[in-house]
Amino acid sequence: MRTIKGPAIFLAQFIGDSAPFNSLEGLAGWAAEQGYKGIQIPTSAPSIFDLQAAADSDEYCSRVRGVLDEAGIEITELSTHIQGQLLAVHPAYDELFAPFAPDAVQGDRVATQQWAAGQLKLAAQASRRLGLTAHATFSGALAWPYLYPWPQRPPGLIEAAFSELGKRWRPVLDQFDEAGVDLCFELHPGEDLHDGASFERFLKEVNNHRRCNILFDPSHFVLQQLDYLAFIDKWRERIKMFHVKDAEFRPTA
Repeated sequence: MRTIKGPAIFLAQFIGDSAPFNSLEGLAGWAAEQGYKGIQIPTSAPSIFDLQAAADSDEYCSRVRGVLDEAGIEITELSTHIQGQLLAVHPAYDELFAPFAPDAVQGDRVATQQWAAGQLKLAAQASRRLGLTAHATFSGALAWPYLYPWPQRPPGLIEAAFSELGKRWRPVLDQFDEAGVDLCFELHPGEDLHDGASFERFLKEVNNHRRCNILFDPSHFVLQQLDYLAFIDKWRERIKMFHVKDAEFRPTA
């Protein structure tokens, strides 16, 4: 029998410069006061969560658990949405995504990609130390600028983009496999993995890797006018995580 625990909340949108949103202790206490039982923690804000320390140190992970235990809340997953995005950035988006990278690698596409790959490896190790079984991320986008087939795409363009995406993610998936953690891609417009067809294409590129799974958020399906219930029927074995929020498609003139 399967049971659902929660509710939990993703902290990324709430981190700020003032209390209680500027520390893990404050965020944990605030989330508990709102009635949440769990928190999904982004790993791109070192002042909230030190990814390097979590990957290296059982002592640090124990301190994190202690802070959350005191608040009466637990970690559901860690997230590398930002780092996953930076693993695969189309040149058209270099300027837009540059501010998401550390100062030391901004403006250097290769260095940014290498930094992101290193961060994802740390996330696998940190998830293992914390006893987590799933991890949230974005796929990045090498083909997204070509979503609409005008101007007409040259033969092989999309195939080449997905082949490269698979090459970048395959070693990361192997690292998560070693850690015993499912890597869950949030299917999201702006990412190469944004619907069932794009996920299926990517899954073939990584040889149906068992750690290649889905973070399912029906709001992104509503806004793409996709059948999010039929998607569950088809992909239920790969859905290991979900987000829930309101969305409404309103066609107008």
